[in-house]
Amino acid sequence: MAQVAECNKQVYLTFDAGNIAVAEKVAEMLQRQNVKATFFLANEKTFRGDFSMDDSWKTYWQARVKESHHFGNHTFDHTYFVKDGLKGEVFEKPQFGSKAGMTLSYNEAAMCKEIRRVGQRFQELTDQPIQKIWRAPGGTTSPTLIRMGDMCGYEHIGWASTGFLGDELNSYKHPNSVLLDKASRSIKDGDITIAHLGIGSRKDPWAPAVLEQLIINLKGRGFCFGLLPKNDVNPSK
Repeated sequence: MAQVAECNKQVYLTFDAGNIAVAEKVAEMLQRQNVKATFFLANEKTFRGDFSMDDSWKTYWQARVKESHHFGNHTFDHTYFVKDGLKGEVFEKPQFGSKAGMTLSYNEAAMCKEIRRVGQRFQELTDQPIQKIWRAPGGTTSPTLIRMGDMCGYEHIGWASTGFLGDELNSYKHPNSVLLDKASRSIKDGDITIAHLGIGSRKDPWAPAVLEQLIINLKGRGFCFGLLPKNDVNPSK
């Protein structure tokens, strides 16, 4: 699909890994629509029982690099923020890894190690550096946690309230048609969206069919699709 120069608004598609059950279909859809996205990576358990940064997914990430998508950091063990400590530390709960489900104290050095593991592993898989951006799992942060990420050299990237695409919501209470209509109407210039490459809890998968129609609808509203961080200029439509 050819580039269209007359778009006058910009939106940023982002994907967290999730169980990556529809990862290949999303990739095919992005290529078909000629748009780029930013993927936030953690070593999450996949629908196949392996993990998203295992060697078994090496060719997938290499292919996305060749397609010029961008890649951010979602913490290696998908660690959720719990609370600030009293001595400048934060408490986090990893979802995966050897300490999954435990609430652990992280000082700046420990948090940097957790964040930087993603970049190190991505470099091993693709021979390319990750963008210096990260996203806290669940989007829950504190000023202390943001400061730690900044000190590690990573800018935190959340999402717009209108950019929450709802693919992790209950599909009976939030059917695809309702989510598509809401996002198609409410997304604004400069918004960052969030969806996943697969969510096991949703019975009626949101991607890629609904996602592709959303992209078509946004193109019709004059949107280009940019890459993060926002100062990187590489829009597509």
